[in-house]
Amino acid sequence: MGFTMPYDVFDGHAIEYDAWYDTEVGKAIFAMEVDCLEPLLHKYDRPYVEVGAGSGRFARALGIEYGVEPALSLANIARNRDIKISVAVAEKLPFPDSIFGGVLIAFALCFLDNPQKALQESWRVLRPEGGLVLGLILRDSPWAEFYTKKGKEGHPIYSKARFFSKDEVEDSLKHSGFKVLEYSSTLYQPPGQRIYQYETPFPGYNQSAGFVAVKSQKQKIQEPPGYIPSYP
Repeated sequence: MGFTMPYDVFDGHAIEYDAWYDTEVGKAIFAMEVDCLEPLLHKYDRPYVEVGAGSGRFARALGIEYGVEPALSLANIARNRDIKISVAVAEKLPFPDSIFGGVLIAFALCFLDNPQKALQESWRVLRPEGGLVLGLILRDSPWAEFYTKKGKEGHPIYSKARFFSKDEVEDSLKHSGFKVLEYSSTLYQPPGQRIYQYETPFPGYNQSAGFVAVKSQKQKIQEPPGYIPSYP
């Protein structure tokens, strides 16, 4: 009674959320994040789908044809960016098995009700040898600490965020049928600044990076049904 799903919060702040990307800070950070994700995602064959597509900024910049977004206001903005959007949740994707070459989940993982189920659904809709790319703010980074503090202070969006560690993400990917192949990291400048300079993404994982991309490939699932991840 009275429980608000995270996507309801985004629905109520859709215009504000999308407008951030048009600020000077938003433009600079977005460019770094796109350049971090692009070479990992584009190693897989099309078509692509973004799960938790938001307003379609990443999908449009990365040439992703399809999107899934539960917040109707954001989905409508994504449609205006020519993304073929479905209003649905990540835990129940409205697609048949094995139709996509690549899946992107950028930032959405930390807002999902059941991230493990969402990863399993991504596995289901991927073709054999297809791949999942995650865009993450990992828990041990300065940026996760920054947004966690904002959440505790009552920020309507970040109060719903649940950041995961690198080990937790890898564990969930493994038990959802994925093999982690590659990392890329960017955004080493501290949070809360008024100006950000562009940084070229670096291969590999770095704990101090504000944004990390993870490339993983679909494998045969080894774990029995009902696996419960180690994170709370």
